[in-house]
Amino acid sequence: QVQLAESGGGLVQPGASLRLSCTASGITFSNYFMSWYRQAPGKERELVAGITRFGENKNYTDSVKGRFTISRDNGKNTVFLQMTSLKPEDTAMYFCNAVHQYYGQFNYWGQGTQVTVSS
Repeated sequence: QVQLAESGGGLVQPGASLRLSCTASGITFSNYFMSWYRQAPGKERELVAGITRFGENKNYTDSVKGRFTISRDNGKNTVFLQMTSLKPEDTAMYFCNAVHQYYGQFNYWGQGTQVTVSS
């Protein structure tokens, strides 16, 4: 059974930092492209950041470039999202996603972790 378990969300003030973690089980983690998505109330889910199997390539949506950093530890089956200089518009449920490098039908989601940025 595949599970993606996110953690690290919370309520923070503008300008603060948070680090999200997503630990996978039931998959060969290094075979998967990993991403973080977010969904704010009333909005569509959007891709925040993605990282290739061994971390050699990363991509970010424009609104988080320079503030967020995605990384992974294949030995711990975990992907991270370091978020700095948080803004109220970063408030959303953040989801972890795993897609197999070669077989896209193997596509898994976590349950999400809430990030709220408010003064």
